[in-house]
Amino acid sequence: MSDQQAPPGAGGTPEQRNVALAERRHVQSWTDPDWQRFWLTVDRLEWRTLALIPAGEGGPEDFTLSLAATLSRTGMSHVGGPILVADGTQVPLNQLNAFMADVRSCTDGGERVIIALSPVSKSPTTPAMAKASDGVVLCVLLERMRSKDAKHTIKLVGPSKFLGSVIIRPDQLRK
Repeated sequence: MSDQQAPPGAGGTPEQRNVALAERRHVQSWTDPDWQRFWLTVDRLEWRTLALIPAGEGGPEDFTLSLAATLSRTGMSHVGGPILVADGTQVPLNQLNAFMADVRSCTDGGERVIIALSPVSKSPTTPAMAKASDGVVLCVLLERMRSKDAKHTIKLVGPSKFLGSVIIRPDQLRK
């Protein structure tokens, strides 16, 4: 099928179809039903701090940070109040205690905090931050992360800390 040929059942000219596809790419992620379902699932669980940890290497540097920001915005649209995001992707050992104290001061003030973490293979502080959180979500980038790495991550953090997992397709990432 050529680029100019419409698939069966597709209406409009090729230009109109391209415009519609381009418009769909600009929909805000937090209005997406999948993100809303994800938020509603984690919202009903007991947590003040929720860590998002990649299953392994293979994602972009800001993988969990962009997921945390989107989940936070989705949650804020639901609860009508702030849900903070803490960037724990580059916390060195000498700043770990101060970082976690900052997170605790937010939760002591009644805020909920989503902590974005790096893969355990890239940061020695990632398991400590995950263990200090109320709950952890394993973030899997489909076809980019290995199950072997995911099992290692779960083992380092401890299976009881995990509330669940989320699988992201590469085409779902913001460009």
